[in-house]
Amino acid sequence: MFAIGLKDIIDILIVAMLLYYLYRMMKNSGTLSLFYGVIAFIAIWVVAAEIFDMKLTGTILDKFMSIGLIVLVILFQDQIKRFLIEIGSKGSWSSIKRLFSHSKSQDKDHSNVLAVVYACMSMSKSKTGALIVVQRKLPLTDFEETGDIIDAKINMRLIENIFFKNSPLHDGAMIIANHKIVSVGCILPVSHDMNIPKNLGLRHRAALGMSQVTDALCIVVSEETGNISVAMDGQLKVKLTAMALEHLLSDTLE
Repeated sequence: MFAIGLKDIIDILIVAMLLYYLYRMMKNSGTLSLFYGVIAFIAIWVVAAEIFDMKLTGTILDKFMSIGLIVLVILFQDQIKRFLIEIGSKGSWSSIKRLFSHSKSQDKDHSNVLAVVYACMSMSKSKTGALIVVQRKLPLTDFEETGDIIDAKINMRLIENIFFKNSPLHDGAMIIANHKIVSVGCILPVSHDMNIPKNLGLRHRAALGMSQVTDALCIVVSEETGNISVAMDGQLKVKLTAMALEHLLSDTLE
């Protein structure tokens, strides 16, 4: 009989948590089939090397495992970087600080939410294309540096003017962080997910791609239809109402 102690239970829980995070990471990045392939390979390796003690097969699979880990690190370096930043981020402490924050600061934060919502609704009516990225826990410094740093207060008119059709910054993305418009005209990674509807354009693919490599909330205003969409955690929500957008932003621009 096998004796299972506390250490074994902790060991199993750690492995289960790592597998769950790997599953979630690959699901968000659109490579879930690769996750199943990795699990299948590990299962074959364990059966051949550990259970049936096949020395030749086990040795060959051992070599593949060592090479495969390097390949996975190269393929998912952005996701691994995101995972490590999440572990070291101070986002968990910020929620505690907000409990003791003054009510006026909350009102100020909600005014930022309303400014973004009203700007998006106005651009939706005029069918002005826009792509707005709102930072959550993970810093977006690398993406901010691809555009023009302006470091301005969040303002409805400013957002509309930046995305005005004749503006040179119209086609880039705006990044909002720490309750400020930090950078405009930014370049974002484009998602190659084949499940994206063909009627959605490059802005939607860029928003989804950004949500796959970071935890940012990405807002898209369609230039063709005026519909408002949000990409977050590798998922794309389309045709949002003003109330739905406000609710999502309230959880981000707190």
